[in-house]
Amino acid sequence: MLSAHAEEGASPIRKGFKPPPWLRRLGGWFLNGYAAFVIFYLLLPVAVIVAFSFNDPVGKFNFVWKGFSLEAWQDPWKYPALVDALVTSLKVAALSTAVALVLGTLVAIALVRHRFRGSGGIDLFLVIPLTTPEIVLGSSLLTLFLDFSWNLGFGTIVIAHIMFEVSFIALTVKARIRGFDWSLEDAAMDLGANPTRTFFKVTLPLIVPGIVAAAMLSFALSLDDFIITLFNAGSTSTYPLYVNNAAKTALPPQINVLATMILVASLLLIGLSVLWQRWRTRGDLR
Repeated sequence: MLSAHAEEGASPIRKGFKPPPWLRRLGGWFLNGYAAFVIFYLLLPVAVIVAFSFNDPVGKFNFVWKGFSLEAWQDPWKYPALVDALVTSLKVAALSTAVALVLGTLVAIALVRHRFRGSGGIDLFLVIPLTTPEIVLGSSLLTLFLDFSWNLGFGTIVIAHIMFEVSFIALTVKARIRGFDWSLEDAAMDLGANPTRTFFKVTLPLIVPGIVAAAMLSFALSLDDFIITLFNAGSTSTYPLYVNNAAKTALPPQINVLATMILVASLLLIGLSVLWQRWRTRGDLR
């Protein structure tokens, strides 16, 4: 009886069910349409930013398309305050990424390479900055800086960015080196290399792809951070803060031009990274 019910209720897939051609075509159209919608949804804001960098606006705001113009591209550095804000963002991103890269990479290597008491707690502390709302991190850091009577500005922005970048870098590098063959280090030291020479000649070259990916992610996160920066910037203005303030008074197309430049630079870095990865893979296979 049970066997009969099992046969009656068996899935058509297990019986070798094949959908008719019209159903397969309908499924294919649905998947293609869904993929096109997702791509359109993701790229629409980027396309608007690029398109309005070529706009010829009338008035202070660049919200309505008035006509094609290259005027903004001919003088992208027209507004010194905008350029200063962009330079400040680049400095903050470069400095905080450099410091967080060293700290995060060492934490990742220690967690993967060694087993010690408290490693589970460190793993948990690395996740906390990623799951905590930015407004909580920003306000808590502001309270800390005020308690220590520190002047808000470039230094406090860098410290705040290092705080959340370390978590991103440590987890990214940790995922990359989880399958690392640590016996290579032992082999190098058996051949006479000291720990420092082993790290720079064996370990570091093998984990560089993970470090590069973590650095690019960390730099991008720092460059566009708004909420944490807003709490700890004081009178210092970064590019996201300048754009936010400009939206209330005047929004020149040069903002779109600089944003497009950042986009192009990011795409070039990603392209170079992919080419470098392929070059390393071919080199390893030879």
